[in-house]
Amino acid sequence: MKELMAHADRMGIERVCLYLGKSLIQDPTPEQLREDNDYALRALKGWERRALGFVYVSPKHVRASLAELDRCVAQGPMVGVKLWVARRCHLPDVDPIIARAAELRALIFQHTWLKAGGNDPGESTPHDLVELARRFPDVPLVCGHTGGDWEQGIRVIAPFKNIYADLAGSDPTAGYTEMAVRELGAERVLYGSDAAGRSFASQLAKVLGAEISEEAKHLILGGNLRRLLAPILKMKGLKAD
Repeated sequence: MKELMAHADRMGIERVCLYLGKSLIQDPTPEQLREDNDYALRALKGWERRALGFVYVSPKHVRASLAELDRCVAQGPMVGVKLWVARRCHLPDVDPIIARAAELRALIFQHTWLKAGGNDPGESTPHDLVELARRFPDVPLVCGHTGGDWEQGIRVIAPFKNIYADLAGSDPTAGYTEMAVRELGAERVLYGSDAAGRSFASQLAKVLGAEISEEAKHLILGGNLRRLLAPILKMKGLKAD
C-alpha cells in the first residue's frame, strides 16, 4: 500500500479502489474468496481515508458470496462489489448477489471483455451486462473496461442508463473517451487505473488528453464516482470527498 500510494501521490490521485486480493484466481472456491477478501481488508487498514474496498464474489458460490457481502460490506468497511470471470453475468445465478448489493447500496463492478478469439468460458461481455441491466433497471452497474473493444462496448451499453462505462484496462487510444462522452454523456463515464495491471499515467492520459470539456474531465476523474458512492458512504457515516 505504501508503494501504491507513493505512485498515486506522484500522479495526483487522491483515492483508490481495491479488490481481488492477491491470488488472481478466476474461479475461486468459497475459501479462496474469503482469503482474497481478507487480504484486501488488511490492505485497507490504516488507509481508510484514501482507499475504498470492493468485495470479491462469485455467482458460482451464491451462499458464500452473500456471506462475504454481509461480512465485508454490511458489517465491514467495503463499499462495492467486484464480479470477475467465474460465471457470465447474464445468467440468473448472479441475481441474489445483485439484489443484496442493491439493498446495501454497494456499487457493482462487473469485468467485461470482447476477445477476438473468444472469451474465457465464464467471462462476461457488455452484451451479458445489458441482460443483467434489464433485470435490475434501477441498480447502477459499472461495465468494467467497457468490454476492451470499447467502440463496440460503448454502443452496446448506450441505451441502458444504469450502466456506466469504465475506461480502465486498455491502451490509451485517442478517441476512446471522446466517443464515450459523446454517446453516453460525461455523467456515465468513469476513470479507472486497473493498477497494477496498468500504470496510473497511461490511464489518466485517456482523460487528461481527451478533447472534452474541463467539466467532463472533472466528472470522469472523480465526480461521477463520488455521486455513485454517496449513498453507501452516507450510510456508513463517511464523506465522499
